[in-house]
Amino acid sequence: MRPGIVRQPGAGRARPVPAAEPPGHPLRAKGKARLVNPVNPAATTDLEALRLRLKTILRAQSVRTGEFTLVSGKKSDFYVDGKMTTLHPEGAYCVGRLVFERLRGRGLQAQGGLTLGADPMAAAVAAVSHLEGEPLPAFIVRKEVKGHGTSKRVEGHLPAGARVAVVEDVTTTGGSALQAVEAVRAAGGEVALVVTLVDRQEGGAENLRRAGIPFEAIFTRAEILETGAA
Repeated sequence: MRPGIVRQPGAGRARPVPAAEPPGHPLRAKGKARLVNPVNPAATTDLEALRLRLKTILRAQSVRTGEFTLVSGKKSDFYVDGKMTTLHPEGAYCVGRLVFERLRGRGLQAQGGLTLGADPMAAAVAAVSHLEGEPLPAFIVRKEVKGHGTSKRVEGHLPAGARVAVVEDVTTTGGSALQAVEAVRAAGGEVALVVTLVDRQEGGAENLRRAGIPFEAIFTRAEILETGAA
């Protein structure tokens, strides 16, 4: 989940996503541009190319460097607004496809996570799973139970006894993912793994594994911030 922050004046804004890659870029092959286009399935068969495209979108839309203050009071020089990518048309497709590829073939019945960061990811994965002919429904974990309607903490598709994955956009300490895990277990589900879009590498992976939960990241902080990369 996106940690609460107080933005400092002058913090960077999202940059336009490049529409095509320059000569010599990994997304160009044999002199022809290989654009990852969600309306062209042939362009998404190369998952590494898709991942490189998603990295470009993340760096343009979500990654900020500067001085940020977290709600905890901790200072940070790096911030990822994951929803700027997961709610971006092409970004949503890339995230949905790449996360789905991590989940397929693992005997899962559903996937989802703690609102709000996980919501667009879970929806994107569900949509891609339909296109792939391997439906993987989504669920949303509320931060707290509401006193109206069904009064459920977990909304959406979570059958009793289901084996599921928890997804989230950014992992820092793993606290948000662990909240989702607790809620899923309380509702009778079994959490097989946690998949995050970006691991900030600040203890989250270790905390989840210490709790006995397999953890995978599409990107790490080091990969996102490395220089000379797409």
